[in-house]
Amino acid sequence: MKKMIKVPTSLISGPSPQNALMLDGCSVIEQCIHSMEAKGTMYLEEHLLLIVLDGTATLSYGKQQYIVGKNQMILLKKAMAVKYDKVGNPDNDNIYDSLMFSLKDDLLKSFLATSEIKIPKIEGEVKTDVYPMNECLVAFAHSMKPYFFDHSVVQPGQLRLKIMELLYDLADGNRNMFLQIIQLHEPVRADIRHVVEKNYASPVSLSELAYLSGRSLSSFKRDFQGIYNMSPALWIREKRLEKAKEMLETTQLPVSEICYSLGFENISHFSRIFKEYHGKAPTVVRH
Repeated sequence: MKKMIKVPTSLISGPSPQNALMLDGCSVIEQCIHSMEAKGTMYLEEHLLLIVLDGTATLSYGKQQYIVGKNQMILLKKAMAVKYDKVGNPDNDNIYDSLMFSLKDDLLKSFLATSEIKIPKIEGEVKTDVYPMNECLVAFAHSMKPYFFDHSVVQPGQLRLKIMELLYDLADGNRNMFLQIIQLHEPVRADIRHVVEKNYASPVSLSELAYLSGRSLSSFKRDFQGIYNMSPALWIREKRLEKAKEMLETTQLPVSEICYSLGFENISHFSRIFKEYHGKAPTVVRH
């Protein structure tokens, strides 16, 4: 199946009666168990830690591709549109089993402020990568399983403690991922050209682009204007319209899917500004 989903959300199929655990009204932990291949695109509204317990998840973002296998993990920044292909383990009835933790900024801030762990200084950007899980992290992941099958209510304080336990395990067991977590809370200033070229075709807002560049919204707009001599909103709209024309000419994707995948609000608005920019309606370009 192929679909566009937003994370955190309930996107799980499987035998458990409770697929998502909630904290402060937001889904922070989700379980995914299924025995068939699943493909699609997920847009990350919060930072996402993906832990694969069985099977394989192939994630694609821009030109980057990550393959996360059994007892491996990856940490992804919010405001990303990630294509996924989840395949079960052929040696275990084709079962795919994973946990997804949506790490909100306030959780990270609380952890970094209250933990006694020494915070190292980050020199340069820590790149996203796939890491093996140590025994503590594997044990922690399996300790979460009963919560999805228990019909009783999981208390918010209890769930918050489990998230804190996870962050301690990450800090102790994988230095690079811990540096990634610190970087999520205090983004490193990135090159604006790199950020916008990599993300303009995803449904991201200017505030999210500013966050990814390690700047406030006002600083991002000012620096962007200095580089491109135009506003970021206008530049992004033109780049998306050029990308839309390319997709209409080279793919069989429906006009509606192209419209929403590039971050346009609705089809009528997209069709109007597309015709103003290219001189032809999207349907004319397609045919």
